[in-house]
Formats: sequence, C-alpha cells, structure tokens
Amino acid sequence: MELIRGLHNLRPQHHGCVATIGNFDGVHLGHQHVLEQLATKAKQFGCPSTVITFEPQPLEYFAGGAAPARLMRLRDKVNALRRYKVGRILSLRFNKALADMPYQEFIERVLVKGLGVRYLVVGDDFRFGKGREGTFAHLVAAGKQHQFEVVHMPTFNVGTDTETGRVSSTRIRTALEAGQFKKAEKLLGHHYKMTGRVAHGEKLGRELGFPTANIHIHRKVTPLHGIYVVTVEGLNDLVVEGVASIGTRPVVNGKKVILEVFLFDFNESIYGEQLEVSFLKKLRDELPFDSLDELKVQIVIDVEQAKDFFKQH
Repeated sequence: MELIRGLHNLRPQHHGCVATIGNFDGVHLGHQHVLEQLATKAKQFGCPSTVITFEPQPLEYFAGGAAPARLMRLRDKVNALRRYKVGRILSLRFNKALADMPYQEFIERVLVKGLGVRYLVVGDDFRFGKGREGTFAHLVAAGKQHQFEVVHMPTFNVGTDTETGRVSSTRIRTALEAGQFKKAEKLLGHHYKMTGRVAHGEKLGRELGFPTANIHIHRKVTPLHGIYVVTVEGLNDLVVEGVASIGTRPVVNGKKVILEVFLFDFNESIYGEQLEVSFLKKLRDELPFDSLDELKVQIVIDVEQAKDFFKQH
C-alpha cells in the first residue's frame, strides 16, 4: 500500500482508481463494509483502490481544541487501512488553501486530473469545498460529465445491548467516553486500541514500586481519561496483561496527557518499542491525591481489581 501525502505528490501512475472520501476515524465496521465494496470494484475495474482522507481532520482545523477526540492518529489509520486491501491513501493537508478551495476545483484537481477516478463512494450527506457548498448531487453531475460512477455509502447498522443504529465514529466515541467498552468493541469489530513508542519518563512509577511504560500518544484530545484494564502487544509474540493510566498525573502537577502502562509479571527494558494497548474495562477516573503514599495505596487496589478481571475473563 502506498501513502501519498498531498496533491503535489500525485504522479501519472496514480491516475485511474476507484476511490472513497472521508475521515475514516477508527476504521470501524461501517468503514470496513465500504472498503470491502471498494476492493470488489477495484478488482472489477482492474485498478487500485484509493482512500482520500484529511490531516488534520476538517473539524480539528475549524474547531481546534474544541474538536471531538479522534479515535486514531494517522499512523494507526494507515496500518488499519492496510489490512483491508486498500491500494493507496491520499492524505490531503487540511489547511486554509484546501478549506477555501471551491468544490468545482476540488472535483477537477483531485478527482478528475489528479486521480482519474472511475468509481466513487461517499456518504449521501457528504459536503465539501469552500463553505461546504459541494454536495452528493454535484458529484453525481460531475461523474456524468467525466464518466465515473458515484454511489453513496450504504448505511451499516449494528445492535448493542441498549440500542440499534448506524455505526459511526461519534457513536464509538460516546461509548468510550462512557466506559462502555463492550459496545465500542461491537461497533469497531475489535477492542479499542492505542499505539505508541515507549519513552523515558520521570520514573515516578518505579519509585512507587510500579514501573510503567510511558507512551506519548501525540493527540490534542483523547476519548479516554482514567485508569483501565488493558492488554499489550508488540513485545515479541507476547500478549501482556496490565493496568493503564491516561491523564495528566495531577499528583505531580502534570500538564501533558500521557499513557502509562504497568505490565504484570514483566521486567524487561522496552524503551523505544512500539506497543499496541487494548482497553478492556475502565476502573476509575483519574483522581488527585494529597501525597504519593495515597497514590501508591490506590495503585495497589487498581492492580488487584485488574488481576481479578483477568481471572474472570
């Protein structure tokens, strides 16, 4: 699979494809259904499939820190799309130039001249171009003019214990924020995960008797805050159980959100390793403590509760 960063990196060999456009945040079951449809069409047309996405996501550009937490960063998205036979990803830098681009120019530069799209899948409520003036109807009209078919993404519904409805990143985000991990898993098709590289920290966990792997998650906003039961992959072929904290560590007046993982029955140096952390259950919110001794007592409780969870599952 090829990652193309920006319109300026499109080359003649990228002309001719079937494509879809969207954030693809989470690459959930609804997205997977679209990607399967796209793979079928790519085989039918004898050309690559291309996912057109944006970095940052448009709402992050317009709303800044007030934008909803994204489910995954670009690196994780690329790795997820690779599993669904996507041939290429065109990642467009969402900046002022793209935000101000009229929809007619987007169609001409990106879809027609840039990619030579032969088949396009988008949501029927998809809006694009300056002022969000471009609509599904405009794409259909352009398709008729330039000989490419435009279809809307089929609604993909999934039922959970409490409701049935369309799978969406918003629905998953809401479930995660409420600690409803079983529901999020049903919508994603797998456990919710975060990935990152282990970096040196302040060694506070080691001082307390609970050395942690410190993982910088490179996100402005995260859908998770608190203490969680987790499993960790990326350590050879091991799946290691543990307990994780996502937060700012108020006991030491921390400011930056960081993911810290205490691995059970594991005592190796793993600095620099790329880890994948799966979240299984929320234990509690992040709490302020008056002393490190109080924090240590709570960590002991957290570890016991996490180990009890694994005994029962």
